[in-house]
Amino acid sequence: MGFMAGLGGWCFRNRWWVLGAWLVAVIGGILAAGPLLDAISETNSVRKKVESIEAYDLISTAEDSSGQVVGLVDAVDPKAEDVRAAVDAAAGRLRGVEHVRKVDATAVSADGRALLVVATLEKVDKPTRNAAVDKVEAELDRLRGELPAGAAVRVGGSATISRDAGRTLDGDRSRAELLSLPLTLVVLVIVFGGLIAAGVPVLAAVVSVAAVFPVLYVFTTFTDVDSNALTVASLLGLGLSVDYGLLLVARYREELAAGFDPGDAIGRAWATAGRTILFSALTVAAALAGLLAFSVRQLTALGAAGVSIALVAMLVSLTFTAALIGLARKRLKPARRARRDEAGRGFFAALAALVQRRAALVAVVTAALLLAAGLPLLSATVKLPGLEGFPRSIESVRVADELKTRFGRAFAPTLTVVARTGAAELDAYAARWSGDPAVGKVQPAKPVGDGLAAVELSLRGGAQDDAAQELVLRLRADRPAGVQSWVTGDAAVLVDLVDLIVDDLPLALGITLTAMLVLLFAMTGSLVVPVKAILANVVSLGATLGVMVAVFEHGWLAGVLGTLTVGGLDPFVVVILFAFAFALSMDYEVFLLGRVKEYVDGGDDTDTAVRRGLQHTGRVITSAALLMVIVFGCFAAAQMGSIEQIGLGLTTAVLIDATVVRCLLVPATMTLLGRWNWWAPGPLRRLHQRVGLKETTLPEREPVTIA
Repeated sequence: MGFMAGLGGWCFRNRWWVLGAWLVAVIGGILAAGPLLDAISETNSVRKKVESIEAYDLISTAEDSSGQVVGLVDAVDPKAEDVRAAVDAAAGRLRGVEHVRKVDATAVSADGRALLVVATLEKVDKPTRNAAVDKVEAELDRLRGELPAGAAVRVGGSATISRDAGRTLDGDRSRAELLSLPLTLVVLVIVFGGLIAAGVPVLAAVVSVAAVFPVLYVFTTFTDVDSNALTVASLLGLGLSVDYGLLLVARYREELAAGFDPGDAIGRAWATAGRTILFSALTVAAALAGLLAFSVRQLTALGAAGVSIALVAMLVSLTFTAALIGLARKRLKPARRARRDEAGRGFFAALAALVQRRAALVAVVTAALLLAAGLPLLSATVKLPGLEGFPRSIESVRVADELKTRFGRAFAPTLTVVARTGAAELDAYAARWSGDPAVGKVQPAKPVGDGLAAVELSLRGGAQDDAAQELVLRLRADRPAGVQSWVTGDAAVLVDLVDLIVDDLPLALGITLTAMLVLLFAMTGSLVVPVKAILANVVSLGATLGVMVAVFEHGWLAGVLGTLTVGGLDPFVVVILFAFAFALSMDYEVFLLGRVKEYVDGGDDTDTAVRRGLQHTGRVITSAALLMVIVFGCFAAAQMGSIEQIGLGLTTAVLIDATVVRCLLVPATMTLLGRWNWWAPGPLRRLHQRVGLKETTLPEREPVTIA
């Protein structure tokens, strides 16, 4: 029956060797987890030179600091001798903490009831910075015990926020994984009617996620990997592994129910479902390979992580799952339900038949609904995340809010011009912009390094709104004469990153779509089916992004869903959702097409093959979608806005795809196309006959009645 059947059979027979190899991989993943978390990047970086980020690097180098730790001493009289004595003693101790560059304790709140202790850190790497923050925080906790009764000390500052955000992200991921796996197991027990069959996909998911950690750690040695890569690796690893394990175990039990012994059943299951999984993983990898074309290193790393987890999930499913089945052997029972769908009978076959009777109407209505759901996308705002994407349950974020309201340290949205000139010369240049309608105030220029000066232009509006972005363009068109200069700030970074993404998008899309067309053609021998699948997925994705805009930009259902309203979508999240939602949509497409093509090759007409294919895969796809919704929904319940957006976006994409697209739109369009579904030009048909990856034809089996 071919290579796939042989692979499944070999792993089935040599189960202990296979399980031992994957145990070593899991141990390697556990050992790599700590170094990987320490190596996670907190800033955007690009392969190409980008003006705004280059300017930030110049300023950061000149400042030579990893940020500040701020102790907010509240409910005290800042002038009281005992308070000053305790604060001064704490400041003295903080000056002795390793990697603290300076300490200031002079700022007093407007209401006269609080003061600040500000420790500025040296420029160090992230693990060292976090350790320094912990030491400063410990000293501030000690100060709390030295103050009069009723006093409070809360800790914030940029360095503390960065540390707390990283820990919250790690907690969100760990909590989502720990919550989703038991829920997944419960659903699988219901689907399979047994604990052993349910446990196989769950164990495969754990192995997949652990095994990809060493791969991600290798990436950190030569490129930047951010927290989104870890989030996506966990999401995709759990989702794909459970889906693949579900499909394999379901097909194996189906073969057992048909009367085949375990050795033959594993070969037949791997020859069919295993081949589908191979195509699915390659299709997912192809959809994510386009991310490798982007100049933003985090997106490149994300693409590499996605491709890696898709391939790792495939290898785990095809080898580890077969070994686990071999270990369970007789304890893994055949499916209990009688096979009612050989002639296209059952719920999903009836649904397909209903759709086929009104195919044109169903196609038009479903397409219209999807397009309507995508309408909010037309008014979408792209925005880099700020503190509004952080939950107020984090103390350092609440301190940032208090610095704004009580100490007048509000974040004033600004644009900064950096130039290789003196401060006086830069002041003369900046004075010309004081009358610009977008500029509220021009701050005095300051030296920021050897031969460098910087001037901040306070904005009248938001930090990233249209007016700020247009001002960036005007500043870059009218620079300080005769010297090298840079324009930076939130709006400038947004302009530069969006420009990079737009510039790289055609190549990224070209890689993704070409690879997917080739793979689906190799699977089906059709040129129509791949094009139709891509168009359907584009419409589905538009609906998903429309929902995202409604929730995260306009705040629809934010109270019910418990989400943060951030006023726009992170451009990185948009790219992530496009790539991964597209990949998952193609995953289900392959599940369905694999079975439909099997029946077409067996002699069924297209309508019958669609009914039988949907009946055979409908329950599996629905179950797989439910499991993915559980996994992604647990991530959507995170505290951090970025994980919320990714989790809810992928949950929405899976729900739309597994219901509206797969059960309604696909059967309707395949019915309308009829035999044209399988059309390809003559040269391509002949090419597919010679080199195409054809569906395995299994020997006929005797019907078996299951009690």
